[in-house]
Amino acid sequence: MIVYGSSLSPFVRKTLTFINEKGLAAEHKPEQPQSTLPEFRACSPLGKIPGFADGDYRLADSSAICHYLERKYPAPALFPASAEDVGRMIWFEEFSDTVLIAAAGKVFFQLNVRPMVLKEQPDMEVVDRALTKELPPLFDYLERQIAGPFLVANQLTLADIAIHCPFVNLKLAGHPLDAQRWPKLGGYVAGLLQRPTFKVRDPKAAPQ
Repeated sequence: MIVYGSSLSPFVRKTLTFINEKGLAAEHKPEQPQSTLPEFRACSPLGKIPGFADGDYRLADSSAICHYLERKYPAPALFPASAEDVGRMIWFEEFSDTVLIAAAGKVFFQLNVRPMVLKEQPDMEVVDRALTKELPPLFDYLERQIAGPFLVANQLTLADIAIHCPFVNLKLAGHPLDAQRWPKLGGYVAGLLQRPTFKVRDPKAAPQ
């Protein structure tokens, strides 16, 4: 198996962590979005990361990749058993992918990507709005949802793997979660980040 894309992307991080938790082996090839590498484009025709290959099988999109892997390699199970819990797992993954990552990504893009990659000044108004207006209600919601080390069915699932990813990017941007303000969420995220399988990093990236 091969995963294309920088692990600084929360979607690539989700895919790599899922593979690690499955106990599978995959080669990680860091590529930036819109890379013209032919092998990457064969997996991701839209140029988005991650791209994924399992032998001759090629796929893009982190959610699609994780669903494929769960079906092909069912043990250990990272999807819960009941229909209700599967629905809840998918909800949290979508919450992360479409709402949480979008807000946290503004902070990371402005403070990391613009000055370090694009050589531009960050827009601190965007950063401040994300940190003070957009993210706190999302953290408040997650704080109310946490009742243990995992979000669904008292087991590690794709929900947890997805949710933790934007918190890594916030930490890299110098704005880790305020665990005093959100103690349950802080303990939950810290517990996930202590798992050896969650320690995914890009060999071209700065130390985390």
